[in-house]
Amino acid sequence: MEIGEKIKQLRLRLGLTQEELADRCELSKGFISQVERDLTSPSIATLVDILQGLGTTPRQFFAQDKAEPVVFAQSDMFVKPDPDDRTGAVTWLVPNAQGNTMEPILASLAPGGETSVDDPHEGEEFGYVLSGAVDVKLGGASYRAKAGDSFYFRPSSEHSLANAGKSVARVLWISTPPSF
Repeated sequence: MEIGEKIKQLRLRLGLTQEELADRCELSKGFISQVERDLTSPSIATLVDILQGLGTTPRQFFAQDKAEPVVFAQSDMFVKPDPDDRTGAVTWLVPNAQGNTMEPILASLAPGGETSVDDPHEGEEFGYVLSGAVDVKLGGASYRAKAGDSFYFRPSSEHSLANAGKSVARVLWISTPPSF
């Protein structure tokens, strides 16, 4: 195991510069650089300080990484039905996607149903209408999308979907960052 590369990947995942990590650990940027390139090995005490600066423990750091699943069965998915049966149901297609960069869901909207209004946020929204038709409501505007159509927007204003037809509408909806 190359400790330096693993430290670097963890630092980058956290969005820290070498200098920011060095400041957290009371070390020099040059030393962090040498550790990350495996040019020097930190003492155990210094390694513990670096790991604390990265918000982890030696146990977590040295634990063998589990392979991330690639395929998810229907039994892995989480379905949240609407208790009033007004909107239909939302199916989270990837378990624990809130920790990922994007979050795909399957929205099923009953005739006349509408998703809850989502507040403005950073990121992007993409959808593909699998069946039925929906109105994509974005700010004060509304855009019709029918089966086979897709939509994409930056969610800089309130947004939601409403079923625009007389049959169930099903939409594959992907949000980044996760917001569902």
